[in-house]
Amino acid sequence: QVQLVESGGGLVQAGGSLRLSCAASGFTVGSVSMGWFRQAPGQDRAFVAAISQFNDNTYYANSAEGRFTISRDNVNNTVYLQMNNLEPRDTAIYYCAKSRLTLASMDPKNHDVWGQGTQVTVSS
Repeated sequence: QVQLVESGGGLVQAGGSLRLSCAASGFTVGSVSMGWFRQAPGQDRAFVAAISQFNDNTYYANSAEGRFTISRDNVNNTVYLQMNNLEPRDTAIYYCAKSRLTLASMDPKNHDVWGQGTQVTVSS
C-alpha cells in the first residue's frame, strides 16, 4: 500500500525549530521527487520545499529559503523538513507529497500521494 505518514509537528515559540518527518511505504523515496506543502486556515495549499529525484536538487519557496531544509534518508525511506527560526506566519498544517512527475514540482496538482498532515503552530 502506497502511503505517507507525517510526524514532528507541534507548538513552538517564534525563533524555535522543528523537524518534520514523512515516512513512506509502498514505494522508495529515493526513486521519486518529493515535496512539502502547507495550508493555513482559509488559504490554499502552498508549496514549501521539494527534493528532486535527480542529484537530490532542492527547491524552496521564498518564505522558506534560508530557514528550512528538505532532505531524505533512503535507508529509513523518510523525507525530512528541518525548520529553523520559525515565525508565526509559518503556522499551518504541513503535508508531504509524492510527485507524479520525474522532476520536482511546486504545483500540488502534480502530486499523487499525500500524507494526512501534521499541525505546526508558532506562537509569538
